Amino acid sequence: MRVLPYDAPESNVTTVFRRTSKQQPEPVQVEKPDGKGRPTPTRKEAQAAAKERARMGMDKKNAQKVLRQRRAQDNQKMREGMRTGDQRYLMERDKGPVRAFVRDYVDTRISFMEYLLPVLVLIMALQFAGQQQLSSTLWSATILLLVLEVAWLLSRLSREIRTRFPEEETRGWRFYALMRAIQLRPLRMPKPRLKPRQPLPKRY
Repeated sequence: MRVLPYDAPESNVTTVFRRTSKQQPEPVQVEKPDGKGRPTPTRKEAQAAAKERARMGMDKKNAQKVLRQRRAQDNQKMREGMRTGDQRYLMERDKGPVRAFVRDYVDTRISFMEYLLPVLVLIMALQFAGQQQLSSTLWSATILLLVLEVAWLLSRLSREIRTRFPEEETRGWRFYALMRAIQLRPLRMPKPRLKPRQPLPKRY
């Protein structure tokens, strides 16, 4: 009995070779842990970024300079307003028509209290110089004049305030007037706007 040779189909052979062929995997890009995560900029891009940072730095410096200039102008305007007695820039203790009248009333008078501090310095100097009798006499005269002038000033001011400002808040004006009166005229703040013996305004 003769065995005939077996011819394998061509399709089966092709299938076998296809299964045994290896597929090439796609390359996977792995980020380095210490990498920047972005491409390195070119020289032109780096120069442009440096110019931009420099421009922003200059803009910040200019803005700070303008801000300092504005603050200086505002402070100057505030000091000028306080010096001239502008109500917008005055401290709370100096605001109001009653305080403005008290300032004007004190400023238009020639007062012994204005020279109280220099007189006290003179008395201390006499004591250090050994002139006890003279310093004691001057001290007694100073106390007497001070008491009389304080009583006279508060009495006159009280009558004027009741007449001019019957409905205004007048609390604290006595202490305010005395503190104003014992200061030397050049050191008063707000600055005096009336000269000594000058008539007072009729309205405030």
